[in-house]
Amino acid sequence: MSYKTLCVLGLGYIGLPTASTFATHGLQVIGVDTNSEIVNGLNNGQVHLFEPGLRTLVQAALHSGNLTIRRQPQAADAFIIAVPTPFKENKQADLSFVTAAAESIVPFLKAGNLVILESTSPPRTTVDLLAPILEKSGLKAGQEFHLVYSPERVLPGKILHELIENARVIGGINPASAQAGCDLYSIFVTGEIILTDATTAEMVKLMENTYRDINIAAANEFARLADDFQVDVWEAIALANRHPRVKILHPGPGVGGHCISVDPWFLVEAAPETAQLVRCARQVNDSQPAYVVDFVSRKIGTLRKKHIAVLGLAYKAEVDDLREAPAIHVVQLLRDAGAQVITFEPFKPDFHIDGTQAADSLQTALQNADAIILLVGHNQFRNLEPQKIKQITPARKIIDAVHVWQREEWLSAGFEYYHIGDGKH
Repeated sequence: MSYKTLCVLGLGYIGLPTASTFATHGLQVIGVDTNSEIVNGLNNGQVHLFEPGLRTLVQAALHSGNLTIRRQPQAADAFIIAVPTPFKENKQADLSFVTAAAESIVPFLKAGNLVILESTSPPRTTVDLLAPILEKSGLKAGQEFHLVYSPERVLPGKILHELIENARVIGGINPASAQAGCDLYSIFVTGEIILTDATTAEMVKLMENTYRDINIAAANEFARLADDFQVDVWEAIALANRHPRVKILHPGPGVGGHCISVDPWFLVEAAPETAQLVRCARQVNDSQPAYVVDFVSRKIGTLRKKHIAVLGLAYKAEVDDLREAPAIHVVQLLRDAGAQVITFEPFKPDFHIDGTQAADSLQTALQNADAIILLVGHNQFRNLEPQKIKQITPARKIIDAVHVWQREEWLSAGFEYYHIGDGKH
């Protein structure tokens, strides 16, 4: 099939790069978001997300005239739904954004159109939720219009590269739909394109992130065991990974982001009696921030009225994405324990957590601290020199929750240094 126009609903970390990439490859793209601040900002050339190269890409798409930003969808040859799918307090998927996006498409749906869902969703969302909504148009899914699920599989910090070069799984509700999706993504995807059915594609996305979650849970549990057995888990992991068939991941303060910390719960929701390992891994990783706070209290004593500087809030290094970030949970637990917490997140220095203070610089964060906790290994933090830090802070206790600093350097500078999973010291 040939496509000239595309409507992308949701201009977040996936929708905006996708819309801009299609636009720079010659399609007329309508980018849609219900947030008026995002729409107004983009129309004024302001990009609301931090991602290497994204600002340049978006501005090129806008200046070409191929990308138009709107609050409401318009008629197009194809539609991509890339809206959030968070979970509710009961850990069940909130598909309200997907539902609203689908309903907004219905008045514009025409015979021959292609509709693609990219939002991470529980198995059977495409066939059981999306198809019936779209068929309110009077058209039959798979017969009069094509319907596809195609998950994003990109890493924040490398989105623009991986969007083009990663393998793309395209699941159609029938083979003709899958082929139609392949025709669209072939416009810019250089990686392998694999066709399957929609529910398998949904499962693939959840399996990928659940696999990561389970392996991170194992690493976090190993760190707790190492504390019990007076072992340095990082040394043990390095030795275990010398086995040719072992690749243990790194422990840390928890798991965040919109994918790994969320997607496994969709499997638990869909099959609660079956997904026992998945549930257990989620519980381990969700409890890791509490373990970190307990570790801190064991190393620095009572937390009440202690001035604690927390470095990093993003869910991973070198991104500004704070969704489900475990560092935020750690800060909230420190606050609840009576600590006076000041945070510094270099990618979002103005982000404020209730009951705490947000610093606009590293020096401001450290100048009155009793202890320093590193929760995110941003490059800015990795490269800190202990002797220089000693000159700007009275703090002498260092908690490295991500193990990016060298113990001997901090000890030589007169600090007490601890990292999680280090029972040996």
